[in-house]
Amino acid sequence: MADLVKEFNDYRSKMNEKLLADDNKVIKRIFNLDTNAYMEGALDVKTKELLGLVASAVLRCDDCIKYHLETSHKQGITKAEMMEAMSIATLVGGTIVIPHLRRAYEFWEALENQTK
Repeated sequence: MADLVKEFNDYRSKMNEKLLADDNKVIKRIFNLDTNAYMEGALDVKTKELLGLVASAVLRCDDCIKYHLETSHKQGITKAEMMEAMSIATLVGGTIVIPHLRRAYEFWEALENQTK
């Protein structure tokens, strides 16, 4: 299951490098805006990551969900906190979010297994 995390991160890193090497000013600014938006501010990083996770689930973006799950895990968010956030996402997004909830749960388990 740890391969799930490694495969995601390897692909994401490889493609981000290619995208940023293309030297497109708009893409670089969007990446920078994203990075800065999740920094500590009036809201702490954990809260912002959970907000990002919920929005990603409602929008049904598995890559975004994985990214926010991993960052949340690194920030010390507990499984219970993650599941509570995902329950809100499922409530707001409806039952169409359930397949993404399943994959999110599987990815969280892979993150937990990675740290054992």
